[in-house]
Amino acid sequence: MSTARDRWLDEGLKVLAEEGAAGIRIDRIAARLNLSKGSFHHHFDGAEGYKKALLAHFEHLSIDMFENAISEVGESGGARVILARLTKLVRPGGTGLYRPELEVALRAWATWDADVRAVQTRLDEARLSALQRVWRSAVASDEEARTAALLPYLLAVGATVVFPPVDADQLRDLYEILLPLVPDSSSQTHDGTTSPP
Repeated sequence: MSTARDRWLDEGLKVLAEEGAAGIRIDRIAARLNLSKGSFHHHFDGAEGYKKALLAHFEHLSIDMFENAISEVGESGGARVILARLTKLVRPGGTGLYRPELEVALRAWATWDADVRAVQTRLDEARLSALQRVWRSAVASDEEARTAALLPYLLAVGATVVFPPVDADQLRDLYEILLPLVPDSSSQTHDGTTSPP
């Protein structure tokens, strides 16, 4: 059973995805949850405390979901296998790795709020670093791994900011087109170069 604090935070993310930062009003969230403002003040130190807790909650959920998806396969599984697993987790309904409404709302909020911008920066860096680790076994250098990591990441970011956002099924289809281009780890030598067929 979720605690009242978790319910406040989860509902805040739903409101953020539906209405953007302007929709995050305590009275409206309390009504949606059928909880009192007293419950809010029991768990959070005012609106600013709630904002910081909400951002930390989203950052934690996002990074954990991404890292857990990678670790389920294991980084020794190779870049293609891990990226295929991540591709399968791009699902409709905001239950997988791709949550376009929430990503758009957070990025919009980050344009005018320094706290949100700091969270968005850490999220982007954590996700790119994870993808860079995945790619490292398939390319010859850290620089190549970083560049390779940018391709799927920027595809996802771009998919969220076009109007209307690309849906999860379309994004998964795009990633499936890219998967055959990922070097197979079994064809890599110890120095990262591709062995002859």
